[in-house]
Amino acid sequence: MDDCLFCRIVAGEIPATVVHESEQVLAFQDVNPQAPVHVLVIPKRHVGNIGELGAHPESAAYVLAGIRAVADELNLQSYRTVFNTGGDSGQTVFHVHAHVLSGRSFGWPPG
Repeated sequence: MDDCLFCRIVAGEIPATVVHESEQVLAFQDVNPQAPVHVLVIPKRHVGNIGELGAHPESAAYVLAGIRAVADELNLQSYRTVFNTGGDSGQTVFHVHAHVLSGRSFGWPPG
């Protein structure tokens, strides 16, 4: 998609700090990190959100493998993975992406 920020990153039109890349996925540092480690994992194929990703199980599997690869490459022992779906949930780029967050406590267990 011509107007999709993440598609443009995949195409090399916009630079990103790449953490992991395979034929199917790209993982790069978030430009507005919410934790000391904040990596986005995206399928190279444009899919709007995680709900739509369910219609593409092969892409879903690649995203999960990409999350695992990021955790392995960064030696993360503990991390949070978040998918936002829709504007009201905080999704600002409408190309499905997993946020991999680590390096601080996320308040679990609550209380």
